[in-house]
Amino acid sequence: MDKAIKTEKTTWLQRLHTWRVEHVSDRTFLLVLAFFVGFFAAVAAFVLHGLINQIVALLTGRFQADSYNWLYLVYPVIGIYLTSLFVRYVVKDNISHGITRILYAISSNRSRLKSHNTWSSVIASAITIGFGGSVGAEAPIVLTGSAIGSNLGQLFRMDNKTLMTLVGCGAAGAIAGIFKAPIAGLVFTLEVLMIDLTMASLLPILVSCVTATCFTYIFSGNAVLFSFHLDSDWTVQRVPASILLGISCGLVSLYFIRTMNACEDMFARFKDKPYVKLFIGGIILSTLIFLFPSLYGEGYHAINLLLNGSTEADWNMLLDGSLFYGHPEYLIAYIGLVLLTKVFATSATNGGGGCGGTFAPSLFIGCFTGFLFARLWNIHQIGVYVPEKNFALLGMAGVMSGVMHAPLTGIFLIAEITSGYNLFMPLMIVSVSAYLTIIIFEPHSIYGMRLARQGRLVTHHTDHAVLTLMSLDSVIDRDYQAVDADMELGQMVHKISRSRNSVLPVTDAAGILLGEINILKIRHVVFRTELYNHFKAHQLMVEPAAVLSDGTPMTEVMKTFERTQADWLPVLDANRHLKGYISRKRMYNMYRKMVHDLSQD
Repeated sequence: MDKAIKTEKTTWLQRLHTWRVEHVSDRTFLLVLAFFVGFFAAVAAFVLHGLINQIVALLTGRFQADSYNWLYLVYPVIGIYLTSLFVRYVVKDNISHGITRILYAISSNRSRLKSHNTWSSVIASAITIGFGGSVGAEAPIVLTGSAIGSNLGQLFRMDNKTLMTLVGCGAAGAIAGIFKAPIAGLVFTLEVLMIDLTMASLLPILVSCVTATCFTYIFSGNAVLFSFHLDSDWTVQRVPASILLGISCGLVSLYFIRTMNACEDMFARFKDKPYVKLFIGGIILSTLIFLFPSLYGEGYHAINLLLNGSTEADWNMLLDGSLFYGHPEYLIAYIGLVLLTKVFATSATNGGGGCGGTFAPSLFIGCFTGFLFARLWNIHQIGVYVPEKNFALLGMAGVMSGVMHAPLTGIFLIAEITSGYNLFMPLMIVSVSAYLTIIIFEPHSIYGMRLARQGRLVTHHTDHAVLTLMSLDSVIDRDYQAVDADMELGQMVHKISRSRNSVLPVTDAAGILLGEINILKIRHVVFRTELYNHFKAHQLMVEPAAVLSDGTPMTEVMKTFERTQADWLPVLDANRHLKGYISRKRMYNMYRKMVHDLSQD
């Protein structure tokens, strides 16, 4: 029965695909798919935030502001535990590091994301964040949107280049839908996912962004994540303060990235011990949230307090529900401690088994950084007065620019979500200053640094992007004629006649490469039959010009060919077993074809 249903479904899809090819052009159909990707991304964002808000209201609705709450020690652990159970027994796959997973799919998996990514991250992150996990919902939604685009493209048999565009449509639509910021969604795809904005990809991504934004307005009305009213107009006298804030945000971004990586490396040691990870992560997270309730969940409530406060009484509401309640003199110390501990809370959430991203934490830390900077600046009367709430907004753009290496995303996102268009000039100053500061220490974003170390990060450099998108397996020729070390020349002649390349590998019984014979260099003996019994393979073999390891990045493969000028190079696995040979000619032909395909609009 199941086989019959599957066959009927396959036949139906084939008929639909045939009709589409005959009646709808690829470019038009891409726009149609972009519309649906934007719609489904908006739905996913609305559902996720609705789930989070319902869980938070159910769990914390009766908490008292004038006293600490013991349940802060319990809820986060339960959330991480439930999420880990869901991932382990339902999803049965790793769904952490959502945006990094998208980058990996683009560079190494032909933009193909698994079907469960269209829903699994929504459920997992809703549980994690609703129960207090100190992470963001944006990365899971971006992964969801990209997975929707990828799977729709796969369903209709789109090529790899179109799949990459649809993945970008999903990510852009997710950002646009979450924040009602279509320009930020477009720029995010350009800066973070490194998808080039050719005319072929620009229009679909715009369609997805506009669609997601419009449907988000339909679903949730005019409500925004952050409300902001400009305190005072920006003046040129605040340029020095803006530059210093940008540098401070860059250094805070460095602290965020380095500390996050160190914590993740620590949790990675317990990869096969989930309950140890749960215990360590749960203890750290619940303790920090008990001490600093502002760390609970995404932290958007705390951000809105800093952005909308106008008096000390407003800002002192940050201390509600904590041990610091009733002590406004400790507000600066509280903000500084929250700023320093947020990264530990985020790492503990994900390391312990939760699911969430670093998008919201970067906004949170940026807001606290900007407010703290302005407060200290004004207390010490360093220069002209700077409004705390304005600088809290600028700090959000600064830290986001530093952590993501995306200054344009920081500028347009903060301007769009807060209607802070009058702050465009300081937003640019702070974002650029933060970015120029962080690149001194970290050349890649928090999302791309792991892939960059593996040589798998796609960039806007066409040559590098093509080599990254090429896979080693796709250019390996496994049809080779191996000989053993004691084979006589007479027997090798038959191997030579069947060989498709100019190299005969010499291997032992286990398939380990011992050397190789260059057919072109033994022509002087091949045609002399009287020598067939006088030479054996080990007498004619030489060391390869170079040896490639399984998984070597294509950038290194290209450099090796250029250095050795070899026509063929062997590829070995970790045990030196021969997997096959790579032809210089075949690799360059594939490279030129991919450059041509990427260059077409």
